[in-house]
Amino acid sequence: MSLAAAAFFVAFGAHRQANSRSDEIPQTYLGFDRNIYPGDAALPVLRQTFTFTSYWLGPPPGEKTNTWLGKHKRLHSQGFGFVVLYLGRHTNEFKKSADASHIGILDARNAATGGKNEDFARGTIIFLDIEEGGRLPDLYHVYLRAWADALAETGYRPGVYCSGMRVDEGGGVSIITADDIRNHIGAREIVYWVFNDACPPSPGCATMQNPPPPSASGISYVAIWQFAQSPRRREFTKRCAVTYHTDGNCYAPGDTTHTWHLDINTATSPDPSAGVR
Repeated sequence: MSLAAAAFFVAFGAHRQANSRSDEIPQTYLGFDRNIYPGDAALPVLRQTFTFTSYWLGPPPGEKTNTWLGKHKRLHSQGFGFVVLYLGRHTNEFKKSADASHIGILDARNAATGGKNEDFARGTIIFLDIEEGGRLPDLYHVYLRAWADALAETGYRPGVYCSGMRVDEGGGVSIITADDIRNHIGAREIVYWVFNDACPPSPGCATMQNPPPPSASGISYVAIWQFAQSPRRREFTKRCAVTYHTDGNCYAPGDTTHTWHLDINTATSPDPSAGVR
């Protein structure tokens, strides 16, 4: 770690301590996520820093295969908790309400089948990965409601991974995707995992012992906050650039060869999907 990065962490920790009473700070845990399974050899190194890991039930964004399949038992044996993921659709795949509803049900059932095949217990939260930000079209909300209802019927619990960043729509109007979903989901219980890598509130590519709680993202109701992405997005991370490696990625402190670039998350549970038997 550079001296500049170390100074940033010290300043961030002091700010956090000065602005929060110790009895009000929840226990927090670091987790990593990435689209490609890092390999068995990486697990002892990553476990030194991270408590939980992502786990895909289908191909991640941009991939045709899923390298995580069959790795649940090995990861569990290393002491990892999980955030379980299934890739959501793009808005251009919906032409009418019936299509959106049908696809939502189909995706929920496929995700549940994947969860069962990978030995995740009933009650595990499966997060639908929504790659689009800003205000979602009405048909996408039809899809999400169908997904949530169908997944709940299988015994699994619905969650969403989405943007927690405010988007200016002009005319004094702005929207956060998580809020947009919450305003349209009705009485359904959904668990939220948001990304917001803008510094601040993000501490950057930080692996401090006591990471900020998910609510520090600026959204009080979220369960998980992804506060750093690899590679870093320069337009949002200028103020914490020193915390990233020179190649723009995040790595675990023990990954001295910089082999496994990561996204970094914080949660108030060591097993955010609540799927460990």
